[in-house]
Amino acid sequence: MSLLLGPMVQHIPGRKDLTDHSDAKTLMPKKTVYIPVFAGPVTQAEILVNEGDHVKVGTKLANTKSAFPVPIYSSVSGIYKGTVKRPHNSLKPQLHMVIDLDEIQESQQAFPPLDWHSASHEEMVEFTKNTGIIGQGGAGFPTYVKYQNVEKIDTLVINAVECEPYITADYKCIMDSVETFIHGVRILQKMAEVQTVKIGVKVSHPDLIDYIKQEITRENAAGIEVVGVPDVYPMGAERTLIRTLTKREYDRLPGECGVIVNNAETAILIARAFEKGEALSKKYVTFSGEGLKYPVNVTVPVGMVVSEIIEQLGGYIEKVETLKLIAGGPMMGKAMVSDQISIDRAMNAITVLKNENYEEMTCMRCGRCTAHCPMGLQPVRISNAVKANDAVEMEKRGAMLCIECGLCTYVCPSHIQVTENVRKAKRTLQMKAKRK
Repeated sequence: MSLLLGPMVQHIPGRKDLTDHSDAKTLMPKKTVYIPVFAGPVTQAEILVNEGDHVKVGTKLANTKSAFPVPIYSSVSGIYKGTVKRPHNSLKPQLHMVIDLDEIQESQQAFPPLDWHSASHEEMVEFTKNTGIIGQGGAGFPTYVKYQNVEKIDTLVINAVECEPYITADYKCIMDSVETFIHGVRILQKMAEVQTVKIGVKVSHPDLIDYIKQEITRENAAGIEVVGVPDVYPMGAERTLIRTLTKREYDRLPGECGVIVNNAETAILIARAFEKGEALSKKYVTFSGEGLKYPVNVTVPVGMVVSEIIEQLGGYIEKVETLKLIAGGPMMGKAMVSDQISIDRAMNAITVLKNENYEEMTCMRCGRCTAHCPMGLQPVRISNAVKANDAVEMEKRGAMLCIECGLCTYVCPSHIQVTENVRKAKRTLQMKAKRK
């Protein structure tokens, strides 16, 4: 970490006006969904259905194989056709479960609801494990894991900041389901065994702040408060948000300073699971950017192909040589080589931009990347270590701590792809660790 810390944040034009004033559109595939098995490090699963089986919305399809296993449920009803490897937003082909839709679209209760008012902590954690809910902030970490040991936890933070430009999916899903949202926050509050809950929302969304406050008052939800946070990036990063709301720091994980952080949509999914026995089947996803004719939020089944969604929304803009399709937002998202990827359980945005390439210049040694890094790293030193193929220096400079927020690249006056170089450093260190 740098000894001289700068602002560690930056205001970035949000462009959220492209999508936050229109209603979300509900779309369905014409024929097929491809549900990714991949979730974070998980690439394998025990498939629980056979080819030719009829499944419903809510049918358990598989259990992932990992240290933190979670089940996967069907997002549609139809005929299970087996598995296939397809393009994925991880940038590697991944296993997908294929379902051809039927006309009925019949649903079933995925699991019996649980009365969270009377349930014990252990019962709530086990129930959450069986729901298959993973974090909706993008990382896809299984939600139940954060609550297994809450002995040192005293604060729950709900991340409704949505600091990435263009993305408004969290904003829309809360505005559409604020009562469910607060129910989910109360359930997570009990599971965390805390009195203090802070919901972080950008001050640039005063309507959302007021809406949540009204629902907290109506529900008489003790200990829960909504806090307006500065309109800067990356305010939605766990470390930055915790620093702003609690003035605390930690080494590796938020639990070290007594905090659990969950995304806003995660709270909504938790409420629907506990109160209705619903599994994650549909996703709010922001489709935005100057490369689309009609930017808008959509609700779509998990596994719907991005190209089909864009086609139903009116397609790409015309008379542009090249476009850049990003899974996520323009800062932390990853540029895709194909629009044949499917919506997975943790995806919240697809951003399509005009492809503008800037010529990279020599580093000016201005220090802006270091001053703005929310982790207090020296990204240019890591970037230089990559160019020198010096893995020892990469590790020494803390490359693995990088959250890949993209701010170092954004503020670089020389247009150096600093973030991408740090990503390369992380991949180098991961491969080195595997060889040991």
